[in-house]
Amino acid sequence: MSARGGRIVEAVAVATLAGALGLLTGWVLDSIFDTSFIAYVAAAIALVNGAISGWRGIYAWRAPQGYVGFALDSTWSLVMTTAGVFANVWGIAEKDSDYLPNLSERKNVHVYRRGLMPRSGFAITLGNVIGGADDVERESRQLLIEEHEVVHVWQARWLGPIFPILYGSWSLFGALYGVVMWAARHREQQFGKVVETYSYYCNPVEWWAYSRAGKWRPSKMEDGCGWRKSMVRPHAQVAQRSRATE
Repeated sequence: MSARGGRIVEAVAVATLAGALGLLTGWVLDSIFDTSFIAYVAAAIALVNGAISGWRGIYAWRAPQGYVGFALDSTWSLVMTTAGVFANVWGIAEKDSDYLPNLSERKNVHVYRRGLMPRSGFAITLGNVIGGADDVERESRQLLIEEHEVVHVWQARWLGPIFPILYGSWSLFGALYGVVMWAARHREQQFGKVVETYSYYCNPVEWWAYSRAGKWRPSKMEDGCGWRKSMVRPHAQVAQRSRATE
């Protein structure tokens, strides 16, 4: 079978199974909320994600993570998968999005050099899609994608519908808390940096990702504000310990 034929087979197979899982998930939600449409919407979203992901071969079928990522994308994390489908459609429609197969294939993610990126120069992760990867030829930028943004992909999978609620509510109330802290204790420091420290960097989702990438505390955080210690051990440290025990 040709490479193109293999991609078609995988796209159809993954889309079919994903659609079935989405339909089952939707049926459960329909029974809980006494509705009759969620199943079809969930099935459609899962099917589209499965078709795009299968065609591109992102899921690592030779490792447990591939099956787990696929299952979560098609069920528990469908809310975030919806955001990912939107980002993928945006990236496909944008002629200069520059999809990066080398950072996506069998990596359980879709990565675009540009794609959907509301803030120039900043990477953004929506579901299983990373946009704004930018100059990944630079080692530091590639590590940002692989050790920070990929963490967000898995956070979205594990937390599912809780992820946007947690991220959004912390951003809002963290910003308000930053305003209060600036007025009460940090008037001599930059107002914007104090607010950003509490609303963005102290967000548990970001704290986790920066810690895993070994970048805690980021240089843009305001001194004297926010968490002092890492939430988790850096990826490099975990990998080193794993190799030592083999």
